[in-house]
Amino acid sequence: MENRGKWIARTIVILASLVCTLYGVSRGEVQIVMNKAVTICLECIGLG
Repeated sequence: MENRGKWIARTIVILASLVCTLYGVSRGEVQIVMNKAVTICLECIGLG
């Protein structure tokens, strides 16, 4: 019975993360995050 509870909890967490990821992608946040990552990387090596 304990294994079933763990399986259900893991499944719920995985489904919730997929829903949140798809929501962010649908809002176009992938490009925003990528732009911020590039800016931070360029500042770290002194080019920005």
